[in-house]
Amino acid sequence: MGIFDALLGNARELNAEDVEQEMDRILTMGEQVEKAYKLMRDLFIFTNKRLILVDKQGVTAKKVEYHSIPYRSITHFSIEAAGHFDLEAELFIWIKGQEMPIQKQFSRGVDIYQLQSVLAYYVLK
Repeated sequence: MGIFDALLGNARELNAEDVEQEMDRILTMGEQVEKAYKLMRDLFIFTNKRLILVDKQGVTAKKVEYHSIPYRSITHFSIEAAGHFDLEAELFIWIKGQEMPIQKQFSRGVDIYQLQSVLAYYVLK
């Protein structure tokens, strides 16, 4: 169901060590990738210091925007777990100074509870 999930906009979990190697130029000293998810071409990366949204733009995806959100800027978040008839779970993150939350959909195979646990750990520090 991987390609079907990608077409629907659902994210899938990636290997944190692989993402850490790929993002070595973006990460600061002592920063480690805790969780990473791929949504079509984009990445949603949780590190021990911040949330990084990687937006690959254009047809060739050569233009890339790295959006860094310190955990202290997150005012609150919510999850909506997949039900019996739902194909995906959803994550909503509200950032200081923004009215609309960041919203991401995750395929049924992603443990949304584990994801919110990692986010809660860093936001509540």
